[in-house]
Amino acid sequence: MSKLGDLGAKLYRGEVGYDFVGKRFLWYGVSILITITAIVALAVQGLNMGIEFKGGAVFTTPKTTSSVAKVTEDAEKASGHDAIVQELGTGGMRIQISGLDTDAAADVKKELAADLKVTEADINADLVGPSWGEQIANKAWTGLGVFMVLVVIYLAIAFEWRMAVAALIALIHDLTITVGVYALVGFEVTPGTVIGLLTILGYSLYDTVVVFDGLKEGSKDITKQTRYTFSEVANRSINGTLVRSINTTVVALLPVAALLFIGGGFLGAGMLNDISLSLFVGLAAGAYSSIFIATPLVVDLKEREPAMKALKKRVLAKRASAAAKGESADDAHGSGDEPQVVSQGRQQPGRRR
Repeated sequence: MSKLGDLGAKLYRGEVGYDFVGKRFLWYGVSILITITAIVALAVQGLNMGIEFKGGAVFTTPKTTSSVAKVTEDAEKASGHDAIVQELGTGGMRIQISGLDTDAAADVKKELAADLKVTEADINADLVGPSWGEQIANKAWTGLGVFMVLVVIYLAIAFEWRMAVAALIALIHDLTITVGVYALVGFEVTPGTVIGLLTILGYSLYDTVVVFDGLKEGSKDITKQTRYTFSEVANRSINGTLVRSINTTVVALLPVAALLFIGGGFLGAGMLNDISLSLFVGLAAGAYSSIFIATPLVVDLKEREPAMKALKKRVLAKRASAAAKGESADDAHGSGDEPQVVSQGRQQPGRRR
């Protein structure tokens, strides 16, 4: 077995582990700091909305010897607006200029033809109205709202309402961070970005549900024993799925990273950035939130229950009694069938399957 596989088996059996739940306030602080940064970026810089949302014109030219910088300069001079120019595989140029109406677009097309020394008929011009982008945005928000409601209902039925609330907070956390990164780096927001944002919700929810399923199984009839507190069972659920979460996230990130850094960055295919950045940031944020945010939030909500408070009190009292008698935790329970989870010098219980 590989070292990573061996580690995963030990984590699953509870032989080793890390106290994620015990350090939850550290993770909360990190998430709050990142979220505040994202919100400030949105408030100060805002989003660089694409032409599909602002309206304007897109010109496609035939093959030309002019450079991207030269065409950008000519387009901005002709239109009086900022222009986004991308070189196509055919050797032509794709020129996006926001805020142009029909008459202005015709004048710009004429000047571009003169600058590039081609006929006007060789330049294809497509006008995009802002109402189209507004419709796309409204439908996306509607879809997002329906998705959130269905997620909460499903998780409340399949698990419980506390897990539904925690998963919803984690999803909002992932979306906020992803949108904030777009504001920070200034990447253009296009319909592809919206598709990417909606796609990452499924990935984020998948990891969270996997941990919740383990927690649901591990906490069944938890109040009938005095060996573990709810937070310890939750921590074991995270450790038991940790390697699986890392593996699935890395495998998902590799092709997205290739699109973003090689396709969009090295090869200059800027049109790939709009969707690849949202996927890359969203996948990473989703993996983080499922481990460090969602389950610890469930613990905070669950341990407010009188039954969980009473359980924790009984568990700690029995451990204190065992310590006073010089007994180990296993001796106090009269069984050594379950190994201890090692976490930073402390012993936490696990369970052998």
